Amino acid sequence: MPELSHIDPRSAALLVMDYQVDTLTKFMTAAQSADAIACVPDLIAMARDAGMMVLHVVVAFRPGHPEVSPRNPLFSALKANGMAVAGSEGAAIHPAAAAREGEPIVVKHRISPFVGTDLETLLRANGIDTLVLAGVHTSGVVLSTVRHAGDLDYRLVVVRDCCADPDAEVHAMLLDIVIAKQAAVVTTAELAGALPVSHELRARPREPARASSTAWPSCSSFTSRF
Repeated sequence: MPELSHIDPRSAALLVMDYQVDTLTKFMTAAQSADAIACVPDLIAMARDAGMMVLHVVVAFRPGHPEVSPRNPLFSALKANGMAVAGSEGAAIHPAAAAREGEPIVVKHRISPFVGTDLETLLRANGIDTLVLAGVHTSGVVLSTVRHAGDLDYRLVVVRDCCADPDAEVHAMLLDIVIAKQAAVVTTAELAGALPVSHELRARPREPARASSTAWPSCSSFTSRF
């Protein structure tokens, strides 16, 4: 199983995935949602302070959901309920994970953020070889991204206390058994220990791109239910 070692923030990117209002409030309890967002502000701040690229991934469709195939039962259910429409309140990024000006927002129409998007172009243009993943749900976007990115030979780190799933048993099984075979599964605190200290970051500016793009509770105040 992969182990966490030193992470060079100049060639790493944090993917904050599907932290949208409906994803957090329509499919999870209030307690699950609170746990899911508790550590995310700290994680994003840590990545920004380290000079790591931060990307936000959302699922959204045009009005009428023309991107949804009737052969896709998962997204057909969203279409039937009028959910995940671009620009709607439910499709918005949750304030706890809000994007900063200049941070790319990748809009997807399937579970994997690589399918039908420019995510890989953004990563390659910025010389990224390591992905740090946070997302909801663990059984959806997190698992799909690990599988897809693994096949693309990215080094993978999954931040377990910034992932959540409506099914606690599935969440634990995926992180401890399935995802752990392809990614280093760590806590936010363990990730911090793998990043350079601040004085090193100031001395080492980010490399140019290589050839081949509301206050919330502190993470420490929560004990994960997952």
